[in-house]
Amino acid sequence: MQDPLKPKDHAEAVALYRSEIIGSLMHRELDRGELAEALADLSKQRFRPPRAHSPRSYSVPTLERWYYAYKTEGLEGLRPKSRKDKGRARELTPEQRQMLLDIREEHPSASVSLILDTLIAAGRIDKGAISATTVRRLYAEHHLDRVALRERTGGKVRLRWQAERPGALWHGDVCHAAPILVDGRPAPVRIHALLDDASRYILAIEAMSAEREVDMLALFIRALRKHGAPDALYLDNGSTYRGHTLHLACERLGTTLIHARPYDAPARGKMERFWRTLRERCVDFTGALGSLHDLNVRLYAWVDEHYHRTPHAALFGKSPAQVYEEYPHVTDGLDERKLRDALTTQARRRVRRDSTLSMDGEDWETDLGFLAGHLVTVSRCLVTPNEPPWIEHEGKRFALHRVDPVKNARRARPACNLDVAHEARVPFDPPKALLDKALGRTPRGDEEG
Repeated sequence: MQDPLKPKDHAEAVALYRSEIIGSLMHRELDRGELAEALADLSKQRFRPPRAHSPRSYSVPTLERWYYAYKTEGLEGLRPKSRKDKGRARELTPEQRQMLLDIREEHPSASVSLILDTLIAAGRIDKGAISATTVRRLYAEHHLDRVALRERTGGKVRLRWQAERPGALWHGDVCHAAPILVDGRPAPVRIHALLDDASRYILAIEAMSAEREVDMLALFIRALRKHGAPDALYLDNGSTYRGHTLHLACERLGTTLIHARPYDAPARGKMERFWRTLRERCVDFTGALGSLHDLNVRLYAWVDEHYHRTPHAALFGKSPAQVYEEYPHVTDGLDERKLRDALTTQARRRVRRDSTLSMDGEDWETDLGFLAGHLVTVSRCLVTPNEPPWIEHEGKRFALHRVDPVKNARRARPACNLDVAHEARVPFDPPKALLDKALGRTPRGDEEG
């Protein structure tokens, strides 16, 4: 059975709709009075236009225009006419158009609202004379809208790209999820993840309550232990990922740290696509959970049992796990000694008189009193978060422990015997010297001489 005959386009469908409304009048001989009466009756009826959800009525002048158009031009006369200036900015004089275009060319970063506000404040246009929509339409017409300008300033066409092999490039990013209720109070949720570019394999993922450099560093360490070091690490440009510690660790590991351009979400398209899939298939259904642990075990299960095993469109039908595991030596973890060396930081600190010093906002104490007042090197390994720092001084390593003032108050100290008089080996008595001088006495040293 052949498909039923349908209108070629929406304009023809509208013309057919209009012909149905006035068609009953076309084959009747009507004088002007009868036509006016018939059109008035039609104007009281309601009709539903194509693609509309509710019926509507039409005025007598509109129906009369349709009547004569159909009578003179047939169905073609009932087709809706397009405006000659469709897609062009209206209500602008040639001088205004040129002024607005010149401003956008010279100041591409200025927003439409800023341009209009400035022109109104300067008295160059009247308030309300030009709408923001009109200006945006003008800029779109001349390819001066924000998107076109951003691509122009980039100096190159955006192309699809991919790393040559698994392990060559990792992406790191964080996703803001809906808060969860912990003890009746909403707690923030930040999902950190590392993704391999060539295979789309998730190297590590963790839901946390904060978005700090130390959080991404902890995730990076976990991935390094299991998968080794990548050639490059691609991160967002936010302050969270621009710290000195992460940069230094990557340099020591031989990993190039790359930051995306600010406000360029398409440059992180692979990560953004993963976040979208994670939301749609997992995170959006975890709102009733009461702890980060409950969320994390669900994230691990979804990644391992679904995402890694599902064929990926960008991998030509292969799953992320297949592509990642096919490449040799990609799963060799990083040597623990090399990892500790890369993630050991050092800082210079002066030991206080009470044998304490400050490191990363915490006070630490040494049992070696002879270091008091000395400038020493304090080292700390970030591989294990709770590992205490230590002092390196004159080629030796000395342990540090957290200051416990209460415990120190109970520590035994050398007894002080107040009954034994102190015998000075060198005579030194400033008050007596002044007294002798006031009385005219001869100093003992002069008498002996």
